[in-house]
Amino acid sequence: MTTIPLHPADTSAPPGTSPACGASGSGRPTRLQHELRAFHALVHRDLLRLAGQRIQTALMLLHPVLYLLILGGGMSALIPQTSLGVGYQTYLFPGMLMMTVQTPAFMVGVRLITDRQSGYLRELLMAPANRTTLLLGSCAGGTLVATVQGVVLLSMAGVVGLPYDPLLLALLLAGMVLVSFTITAFALALAVSLRRAEAFHTLLGVVMMPVLFLSGGFFPLQALPGWARILADVNPLAYGVDLLRRGIALRAPDRAAVGGIEWAGWQPPLLLEAALLLVSGVLALLWAGRRFNRLE
Repeated sequence: MTTIPLHPADTSAPPGTSPACGASGSGRPTRLQHELRAFHALVHRDLLRLAGQRIQTALMLLHPVLYLLILGGGMSALIPQTSLGVGYQTYLFPGMLMMTVQTPAFMVGVRLITDRQSGYLRELLMAPANRTTLLLGSCAGGTLVATVQGVVLLSMAGVVGLPYDPLLLALLLAGMVLVSFTITAFALALAVSLRRAEAFHTLLGVVMMPVLFLSGGFFPLQALPGWARILADVNPLAYGVDLLRRGIALRAPDRAAVGGIEWAGWQPPLLLEAALLLVSGVLALLWAGRRFNRLE
């Protein structure tokens, strides 16, 4: 277990200075400094774990890469380009980006539960920092790790026929950051309500693949039956995939795919979809914060 020191090394004022001078100068850290140190420590902890678990990270990335190369390559020969607007590998790429960020984002919830079981969370809560700061640090660390892994797959854009246009890559990166934040917030909201990692893993096994299949990452949402399209309309990943596809269409119109989110035949604007993702993530994080403040 990685231990991150959150207490300052020296909280006393320097010799020859008054306590007031030490509090405002280079002596005793201010409350804001405590909060920033705690936030930085939690983000740094997740980055250290990412750097130290290279095999696990590689295995997480292997899954979407195999889907993209093997499933995408095989289905490209069976599905005509005219039915999707693009080749199947290009169509599959946004869904694989979502798959890449989905797993590490959900793992933030698992770590929160295991930290509680091991006693690390109790020690963390004794740090001179607000609990909200600790939760925000966990969310930021999970979002950053998920995005970093997504960037690795994003580097394969040329393999599926997408141009390495800086603005296009920036749009795709922004979409991944937004989805990573939203999934991480939902994972934390779920984790603060569960006490056993086994229950969380079981729930993920039931939820993760249906959520991914209902995202439109593998086939157009319009091909789903009516009841499944209703579920897709409340699926955050569906909006994430649609954001990425529409971002591709903005910079590479010849790579624009058919389908996407529609409300009674009306396609919501791109910014509205992004706002809905952001608001849902913020609401989930607020709920998680409320529950987290009650933890003993």
